[in-house]
Amino acid sequence: MSEHAYEHGEGPRLDPRTGEVLWVDVKPGTVHRARLESGALRMVREYQVGTRVGAVAPLREPGAGWVLAVQDGFAHLAEDGAVTPIATGLTDGDDQMNDGVCDPAGRFWAGSQAIPRRPAATLFRLDGDATITRALTAVTVSNGIGFTPDGGTMYYIDTLPHRRLEAFDVVDGELTRRRTITTVTAGNPDGLTVDDEGCVWVAVWDAAAVHRYAPDGRLLATVTLPVPRPTAVCFAAGTLLITTAWLGLDPAPEGSGRLYAVDAGVSGPPANTWAGRAPGAGP
Repeated sequence: MSEHAYEHGEGPRLDPRTGEVLWVDVKPGTVHRARLESGALRMVREYQVGTRVGAVAPLREPGAGWVLAVQDGFAHLAEDGAVTPIATGLTDGDDQMNDGVCDPAGRFWAGSQAIPRRPAATLFRLDGDATITRALTAVTVSNGIGFTPDGGTMYYIDTLPHRRLEAFDVVDGELTRRRTITTVTAGNPDGLTVDDEGCVWVAVWDAAAVHRYAPDGRLLATVTLPVPRPTAVCFAAGTLLITTAWLGLDPAPEGSGRLYAVDAGVSGPPANTWAGRAPGAGP
């Protein structure tokens, strides 16, 4: 468990370049780096982004920083803390950027959530050349995204109103053959990750649990937590890391907002990296 509690911890990722764990605290707009040592997180650095931040993903080149999904678009975070916009104005004030990950081809997928809740948000794809595509529209709360190792299948959660874990075929960055894998009946499905056996781990907000699903939707395992609002998951080898939130809880149960480490009994890959270049890095 982490020493510090975060209001809305989200989007844990293992940076394959450094072995560091990355995550964000959404509303305060912070990005965190830490090392997992003997089940505890040793902080390396915290960055103040200056705006709401929904997700972080590493660039491919060592030392090149990270791509962020921020309030109204995408930005680059350098190791020295400099934040440079990549694209702004993607949201209109009634929606804001939320969760996101890269696929094996190096494209960064991140979606928005609509406030108030209605099908007015979007799932965006940011290619390595900074081209932006609206991959899905009429989304309400774009949340968990994950890919099979070959990049041929994307798992996806639009949390409300249907609480479904869905899958798409991915062909050259285009989404086809949308289908429902399963429906979560208790709590709201949030962030997800795919393990080395091809199964999907889903954090379930307000259910104090993380579910492991087979690709056909069968529930294989449940990890129970001592706090009600797990938000997202990632792997550090055989350790499942879980972010949680105290957002909206009054009073918040002890331990809410901390990160938890669980022996998952299965391993998972580190984060995929973005194929784009840091601003000013040259051709």
